[in-house]
Amino acid sequence: MLILTCSTQLLRLEGILRKSLPFTLPVYGAVMNINRGNPGEYEVVLDSWPEFGAVLVRRRGEVPADDCYWNTHAAYYRDVGAYRALLETPGCLRWDTAFHIIGLQDELAKVSQAMAGTKGVELDVSEYYSYQHLDPSTLPEPRLESGVTVSSLSPLHVELLNKTWPYGGNARSRSYLADLLERFPHLCLQDAAGQPLCWALTDQFGAGTHGYTLPTHRRRGLMQAALTFAARRAQNRGFPTYGHTATTNVAMQKVQQELGHHRLPGICRFILHNPSLASAAP
Repeated sequence: MLILTCSTQLLRLEGILRKSLPFTLPVYGAVMNINRGNPGEYEVVLDSWPEFGAVLVRRRGEVPADDCYWNTHAAYYRDVGAYRALLETPGCLRWDTAFHIIGLQDELAKVSQAMAGTKGVELDVSEYYSYQHLDPSTLPEPRLESGVTVSSLSPLHVELLNKTWPYGGNARSRSYLADLLERFPHLCLQDAAGQPLCWALTDQFGAGTHGYTLPTHRRRGLMQAALTFAARRAQNRGFPTYGHTATTNVAMQKVQQELGHHRLPGICRFILHNPSLASAAP
């Protein structure tokens, strides 16, 4: 196991991962963030360098045992055997904690399922469609209603975010969302009184997350506008425009398709290890 720390090597890895898009997207986005100040405090673990069979990005340092939000890893493999060997390497993962592994390759879940039995670990696998817009510059200019402006969220809005996020509602999720606001790009559309109507956040993998419109303000085109502004900002920063949508969230799928986002092949899986530990979080 090798932890990549050299900036020249990390930039080289970014270029290698770019050539294997879209399957490298979560790892690629995390490496891009690492190379641009590392606001998420992540690190890269590989089986070998410069020729590698598997790569994992993980949070640097200690993470509380029940914090499956920040304790989320993204993985990509060229050789599934090398990937399993990497996970089995002492020090690669803390199997006694709650953590996610995410990725766009089918064997990721199969490896976790095979290893779970030998380690006595529970799993909870969630499946998502991933969407990417290849050229946000082609998106039409959004037309905002009178009084609606593009703005930012503040720490005062964290409770609202935590309450409206399907994966939130606890102290760990609240802390995580507060960190996302502080560390990564986001935007909101607000009314004339400065109250947020709709928002879109970005996570540590460069993916759009927690896109939400307050129920009383839906069907006004606000989410389409928010996604367009977010996509253009990502493009201006050199980042890919992508995100994951629940397979049951037909409304958001329709919005993205109407904007020209392409659904990527396969399924993105969020593999939660030790879900009972995560659910015990305050």
